[in-house]
Amino acid sequence: MPTRDIDRPLPWVPLVAMLVAAGLALALLLRPDLVSGLAMPWRLPLIGLGVWALGAAFMQALGLEARRRWLHCVTTPPLSLVALALFTLVVLLRAWWL
Repeated sequence: MPTRDIDRPLPWVPLVAMLVAAGLALALLLRPDLVSGLAMPWRLPLIGLGVWALGAAFMQALGLEARRRWLHCVTTPPLSLVALALFTLVVLLRAWWL
């Protein structure tokens, strides 16, 4: 009898998040001026947001989970998806503006 995956109602969400994260990582490798062109007070929080968003997206797609409760909360949806969406929006706005 096939098992149902009750914990993951939308199994395509981690895949989409990983593809968006991979696209963002590639875009930032090709155009690092999107982040490095900012002033330092804006650059550091954006780097932190990027590390959180991209790391959580890859971590979730690989099926890894954090052991500590607060790390588990910030690396699983919906917080990780909000961070990824916010980082994507900032990078797209920077790319459009430059």
